[in-house]
Amino acid sequence: MREYLDGNSAVVRGALAAGCTFFAGYPITPASGILMAMMSELPRAGGIAIQGEDEIASIGMCIGAAMTGARAMTATSGPGISLYSENIGLAVMGEVPLVIVDVQRLGPATGGATTVGQGDVQFVRWGTAGGYPIIALAPSSIPECYTLTIRAFELAERFRCPVFVLTDKELGMTLATVEANAFRAPQLSERELAISGPPYRYDPPDQVSPLHRYGLGDTVRFTGSTHDEAALITKDPRSVAALNRHLVAKIEEHVDEIALVEEDLQPGARTLVISYGVTAGAARLAVEQARAEGTAVSGLVVKSLWPVPEAAIGAALEGVVRVVVPELNLGQYRREIERLAVGREVIGLNRVDGELIDVDEIVDRIGERTP
Repeated sequence: MREYLDGNSAVVRGALAAGCTFFAGYPITPASGILMAMMSELPRAGGIAIQGEDEIASIGMCIGAAMTGARAMTATSGPGISLYSENIGLAVMGEVPLVIVDVQRLGPATGGATTVGQGDVQFVRWGTAGGYPIIALAPSSIPECYTLTIRAFELAERFRCPVFVLTDKELGMTLATVEANAFRAPQLSERELAISGPPYRYDPPDQVSPLHRYGLGDTVRFTGSTHDEAALITKDPRSVAALNRHLVAKIEEHVDEIALVEEDLQPGARTLVISYGVTAGAARLAVEQARAEGTAVSGLVVKSLWPVPEAAIGAALEGVVRVVVPELNLGQYRREIERLAVGREVIGLNRVDGELIDVDEIVDRIGERTP
């Protein structure tokens, strides 16, 4: 059996399979399909879907819903992420499990509303005050829009933080034939919701306490200000340091648990192609074509962009002297690769003209002279 659907529909299906019970969003191309489908399908599954008056209200509703125990998701594109920024910081500080889908389009500003781009890669990581880490996943196919949306809900609850699903206009809105068995129902883990005790714990720093279900059980506070484990605002240096180190440690000390990559490594290869998102489709085919033409080359698709899966990338770099990084931006993730690939040639293949990178472009870069 096969189905004909787009990535936005797969995201919706993944959210429903993950037990999403609340959605709020505002229409914006190319993410509007998620809003429309959630408005149609979520009430049938017993959940609530709301079109907010704007992006700021929408993510605010999701934060409130999540803190009462709902599994919440919102979806937008680059301009909406700009408006989400302050509330993303609130979700980081309040340790709110929240899934945020960013269907990227060409920017900046209004940019190309119906044009593909991958320009929000650094934005989602650094787009709110403080610089504290988030988690971001990048599907590279329509089935992965389903599976990684489910994974995003799991990670959001495991680490009590906002988790981004970075798709794009082409993945989101292009219809394709997909095997029906790609959408298998997951086995969901038991949820652990606390109704007593302090809402946070910072010792040890990487510990993540169960989400406290606000409105049921003990009266507890929620604040965007620096606070102690009881959510009381504090200026005590020890409490301040404990909170801020915890916000980092709970994610960065669990990178191996979060990391998700697809390895296609060839022994003896001196060139490695590192890709993510929609460009990974062309990268996979380019690696196959180059090999068929007699070139030894490895491929690595990064599906967990943030935190950077440094161990997996480092392992793939062993024996490599050249790295090709195709992106629909001017080299945003290449910066992370250059940091890890010291002493190697890192070549960016970049397009920002609204067109996809094609297979031959990548093959040409693979075939360039190897030092």
